[in-house]
Amino acid sequence: MISILLASYNGEKFIAEQINSLLQQTIHDFRLYIRDDRSTDSTFHIIQGFAEKHPDKIFVAQNDANLGAKYNFMKMMIEHKDAYVMLCDQDDVWLTEKIEVTLAKMKKMESEFGEKTPLLVHTDLRVVNEKLETVSPSFKAAMNADYSKTKLHHQVIQNTLTGCTVMYNRALADLITQTPSFMVAHDWWLMLIASAFGHISSLDNQTILYRQHTKNEIGARDVRATGYKINKLLHYREIKNALNDTYLQAQCFLDVHKERLTEGQKEFLLAYCDIPNHSKLIRWFIICRLGVLKNGWARKAANFIFI
Repeated sequence: MISILLASYNGEKFIAEQINSLLQQTIHDFRLYIRDDRSTDSTFHIIQGFAEKHPDKIFVAQNDANLGAKYNFMKMMIEHKDAYVMLCDQDDVWLTEKIEVTLAKMKKMESEFGEKTPLLVHTDLRVVNEKLETVSPSFKAAMNADYSKTKLHHQVIQNTLTGCTVMYNRALADLITQTPSFMVAHDWWLMLIASAFGHISSLDNQTILYRQHTKNEIGARDVRATGYKINKLLHYREIKNALNDTYLQAQCFLDVHKERLTEGQKEFLLAYCDIPNHSKLIRWFIICRLGVLKNGWARKAANFIFI
């Protein structure tokens, strides 16, 4: 069975369309769990209506207090363990074969690595506007993402996972045992676990209409555009803060999983977390030695400038 986890908050405008796209999937062997984060609009009423119509498929709960999206997702990821788990945003539209093609890839991985190995599959997306008109046919291309970089030293500096595209298996779900004291994002934390203890694979299929609108918590930007690069340089403190967050997240990951990590992984994470304690020149040497460079020349340049 597949568990789909949807974290909702003030999503009245689009959430019904998203749930309907799940109900129209070519594979129906799933349960949808929705946890509302104390919405102040009609979202909770809408999802309760779906649960009443589909009592054996859709299950609704509500938090006692507002947690924020990443912590709402983490709460669900800790609570729900199944043969396969998928994450779902409230404002997108799943293409009808999303579950089918992702599950097929997962089955192929299981035949190669075994069902008891932590496994994760993710896909590309089609970026659309509020009216579902295509803005970019490939999120992967717009973000200049390299899905082949799946090792821990790749993921510690740059997350290549878009959480709403993911499927992971029970072996990986069992490693999600607690909410970390600090994480940049729930899907990044998930990717760190997969890169450290399992295997990651991807599909170039665009399986989701990734809707961009004014209330997106995290949106799609064409990082290849000159305007994007200039804007990033003008807001260089955000780059420095983002780098500092990766050190905090890596330290937290080390603390949570130190009993499971290999000695080599521990040494790597300790060295990475220690980068801010050195001079600029030494920092350059360390990031090259550890191989913690982002994808794309512009991101690499920002690494060296703002490290």
